[in-house]
Amino acid sequence: MNPAMTRAEREEASAFGHAEAPPTATVGYGPHPDQVVDLFLPESRAVPDLRAGSDPQAGSGPRAGSDPQAGSGPRAVPGSWAAPGSRAGGGAPPAGTAARVIADAAPPAPGAAPPVPLVVLFHGGAWRAPYDRRHLSPLAAYLAGHGLAVASVEYRRGPLADGPAASTTGPGQPRAGRWPETFDDIAAALNALPALVRGLAAGPSGPAAGRVRWADVDADRPVLVGHSAGGHAVLWAAARHRLPVGSRWRLPAPPALRGVVGLAAIADFGTARALGVCSHAVDQLLAPHHPPATPGPGPAEHAALLAHRLACTDPSALVPSGVPTTLVQGGADIDVPPAVAEAFVAAAARAGQRVRLVRVEGVGHFPPIDPATTTARTVLAEITRLS
Repeated sequence: MNPAMTRAEREEASAFGHAEAPPTATVGYGPHPDQVVDLFLPESRAVPDLRAGSDPQAGSGPRAGSDPQAGSGPRAVPGSWAAPGSRAGGGAPPAGTAARVIADAAPPAPGAAPPVPLVVLFHGGAWRAPYDRRHLSPLAAYLAGHGLAVASVEYRRGPLADGPAASTTGPGQPRAGRWPETFDDIAAALNALPALVRGLAAGPSGPAAGRVRWADVDADRPVLVGHSAGGHAVLWAAARHRLPVGSRWRLPAPPALRGVVGLAAIADFGTARALGVCSHAVDQLLAPHHPPATPGPGPAEHAALLAHRLACTDPSALVPSGVPTTLVQGGADIDVPPAVAEAFVAAAARAGQRVRLVRVEGVGHFPPIDPATTTARTVLAEITRLS
């Protein structure tokens, strides 16, 4: 890499420098071209015990060992504990944390193999069209290589550029998100996934004998994992039963989830808006849009509409979700600063929910999704703990 690049630039180049990994299958959950899910099926059921300190895949991925922050482990922060095998932790989690979900799960029948956990992955990119699920395919393949089935979700984002719905930040700039389509798709994908996986299991073809089959995948109790804007998606999806009555996305009961892992998540809209995160992406996502040459809402109407949309979409307004939740946050993240995660953890604590925050010092926005980094191993450990 160019030695003149900043740390953040090197991290981004590393994360986006991997070859795209082909999925095992791609299925649609709606008629729009962006309403699709890439599915990655692992070759074996073996999920390594990362608490033993050995990762059989370490160093096997593309450009392994190129993590610019290699050697800087996660640090436990108040109300949280660090990933096992790190310098900051390694023991059993405190009582009451997300790890108890493993004990709550029903054991498999005698002689039966346990189901293969499903990770539902939501990509980031500030809800803007240029960034799609393909840049997360190396991470999806990395997780599948460790015995996890992965569903990488695409969803509708903002229009590419110009036109009536384009960003107001400047000509040709992509706008963040589509209201309400972005949220429609997050909800619809999760509603559809169990049936989609069962449909693949009932299909005419399957893997060779001894390999994982679609029928082995537990699609009814996934772990939700998301990066940046995708981190917002999974926190929001886990709290849909907390939405205001009458919301089109509200669930009558908590969703059946093993847990949620947010990676550099846009977890608190108030803090993200105050910091102008991702070029004011939250404001663009929530702002009303109207055709040119037509009057928009007045100040009072705009304020009321924004308050309503915040109540329906801000994860910090929807706690406690009751779902085991972990945030993995780079301490040097300049795209979504640590203050955003810290605000969500504080809001959850006020509401009576304990959120585990794993802060990785000296790391920015992209190492959590880069399989060549040690931070990705921390992410794998957090997912494995819930699955």
